[in-house]
Amino acid sequence: MMKLFIGNKAYSSWSLRGWLACKLSGLPFEEAVVPLYDEAWEKRREGDEFAPSSGKVPILWDGDVVVWDSLAIIEYLNEKSGGTAFWPTDPAARGMARSMAAEMHSSFAALRREHSMNIRQIYPAVTPSEPVAQDLARIMQLWAQARARFGGEGDFLFGEFGAVDVMFAPVVTRLITYQLPVARFADGYMRAVIAHPWMQEWIGGAQAEEWVIDKFEVPPQTA
Repeated sequence: MMKLFIGNKAYSSWSLRGWLACKLSGLPFEEAVVPLYDEAWEKRREGDEFAPSSGKVPILWDGDVVVWDSLAIIEYLNEKSGGTAFWPTDPAARGMARSMAAEMHSSFAALRREHSMNIRQIYPAVTPSEPVAQDLARIMQLWAQARARFGGEGDFLFGEFGAVDVMFAPVVTRLITYQLPVARFADGYMRAVIAHPWMQEWIGGAQAEEWVIDKFEVPPQTA
C-alpha cells in the first residue's frame, strides 16, 4: 500500500494538496502525520523516509517508488489511477487546468508569505497589502475564466472536483481564515470546496490536532 507522509493538518498547505491527490486517485493509502518544527523535527527529517525530499512534506512512497512535491504526486497518481480523475477530458479545458495548477504551484508568494494556512482560525478582516491584493486579483481572474468557460453545471472550477481544485484548496482556506476580499462569484466555489467530504475530513483532523506552532498563530496586521 502507498504511504503518504504529511505535516500538521492545521498548517501544512502542501500536505493538504498531496493528501487530496491521494483521495482523488481512489487508491488505498496510509497517511503518516509528522509534526512540523517540534523538538524532534530536525532529527526526524533526517530519516530515510524523508531523505529524497530533504525533509520536505508531502512525500509519497509506493513500494520502491518515491515521489515528493504535490504537483509531482498529482501526476504520478494520475498515471497510476488510469488518467481519468484528475484532469478534464476536453483538450482546451485540460490545457487550461494544467496551466492554472502550475501557476498556483509557482506563484502567489505574497499571499503565502503574509497569510499562512491555519485552518483552525478565522481572524478579523484587515486590508491586504498591495502584493497580496495583486495575487488575489489574479486568482479571481483565473477562477472566473475557468468557471465561465468550463465550469458548466458543476460546482468546481472545471465542473467536477479535480487536480486544479486540489491545488487551490489551501488558497480557499486562507481566504476564509483571513477574510480576504473576493469576487462575489467566488463565494459559491469556496463553499463547495470547504463542503467537499474530503475537505471536511481534513478539517476534522486539523481540529483534533494538539500541536500549536506559534509563528502560524499570528493574526495579520493592517496594511
